[in-house]
Formats: sequence, C-alpha cells, structure tokens
Amino acid sequence: MAVTGILGKKIGMTQVFDEKGEVHPVTVLQAGPCVITHLKTAAKDGYDAAQIGLVEFVKASKVTKPMAGHFAKSDVAPVRLIKEVEMEATKTNADGEADATVKAGDRVLVDIFVDEKFVDVIGTSKGRGFSGVVRRHGFGGGPKSHGHMFQVQGSIGASSFPSRVFPGQRMPGHYGTDRVTVRNLRIRGIDLDENLLLVEGAVPGPRDGYVLISKAKAPPRERRGFSGASTVDPLKASKKAAGKKK
Repeated sequence: MAVTGILGKKIGMTQVFDEKGEVHPVTVLQAGPCVITHLKTAAKDGYDAAQIGLVEFVKASKVTKPMAGHFAKSDVAPVRLIKEVEMEATKTNADGEADATVKAGDRVLVDIFVDEKFVDVIGTSKGRGFSGVVRRHGFGGGPKSHGHMFQVQGSIGASSFPSRVFPGQRMPGHYGTDRVTVRNLRIRGIDLDENLLLVEGAVPGPRDGYVLISKAKAPPRERRGFSGASTVDPLKASKKAAGKKK
C-alpha cells in the first residue's frame, strides 16, 4: 500500500514558460514533509487509510495529553495538522517485486507525485465576513442614480402568497471560509530538494494557508489533435475525407 496524498502550504503564484515559449500561471505549494502518525486497516477499522501530519514545530504546552499519547504510541514528534488520506495498491518495481508497505513513522514527501500529471487540491477559501448580495452572489444591484440604494437585492417574493421565504434564497450573509476542492490541476514542476510543487491554475485560500494535495481521482484524457504535431487534426481530416467522397 502507498499514500495518495500529502499536506502542504500555499506559498503564492508565479508564472513559468514551457518548451514552446508559452506562459502558464502556476501556484507554488510547499508539499510536506509529512509523517505517518497512524494507519487504519480493513481488518481492524473496515477500510485502509493513513493518518498523516505536517511536520512543523509545536510547543509541548499546545499538545493535549490524549494527542501526546497518540503521538507517543507511533513514536513520532507532535505535529500541528493531521489529516486522513487514502491508500492505493503498491506498484511493482523494475525487478517485479512489490515495494515495502508503509508503517507509522514513515515520512511522506513530494516524490509521490513524480509519475503523476494531475492533482486534486483541497483548501479553505478566504473569509470575507458578512457580505451583501452584490459581492456574495454577483447581483447587479439597483439604480445608481440619486435617491436609490445600489447595494441591495430588491424584492424577494410576494407578501400574500406564499407569505414566506423559500429555502436557498440568495441573500446577504456569511461569505468565505468554505471547504473548496479544485480538481485536475496540471503539475508544471517538482522540486524534490525543497519539497515544492508547481500546479497550473489557482488554489483556494490565502498565502500560508494549509491545503491537502492528492493524486487526481479522475484525471482528464488527452484529446486527439491537441497533444502535438504528430496527431491528426480533426478539422483537416474531415475536409480531406469530404474531398475524397466527391
């Protein structure tokens, strides 16, 4: 069995250039290092999973006695953040032998994504407090002329019937600090020495926000005609076939 995910931090955004000279916006993630604090097995817990913790300095006074005993049981140092990730079947190496199974106390590094093209990232979106409908839901607002209130949603229904507000009505309220999952972010670079991962696109959350990075569960298929010059252009192929029929 092998771990499929890792904890990390959002460092910020930058841009990189590929071999063709095209620019790609990327988010730099500090992926790990993490340590396995506990293993769950199908025989004992009903499913296979690994509990990993992000290796960061934590004061002993900040660790509760139950958690201190939990860390001591696995003989690992206290960690600040703990998450549970899935396990996958172990792949065989070049000699045809299965790799060693993981155990509590093993380190999890960014090298688990070396053979991957896409990752899923889970983070907490930025908190924006109590917001109105224009900012929260993108409403157009009212007239901007004198004597009108612009940042309002207007009427929300008739008063005689149904004499109530329907559930799910978009109104002002708490905005942000939600769990957001972004799927299939393409990996643009890996730094094994610094445990850095560069993914194309935006990642939810502020700088130094904690994220959970895992292997893509449903990676997209490579489309024909867009992978390179050697592939068939569907538009040209259809025109060529139409000419032969005539």
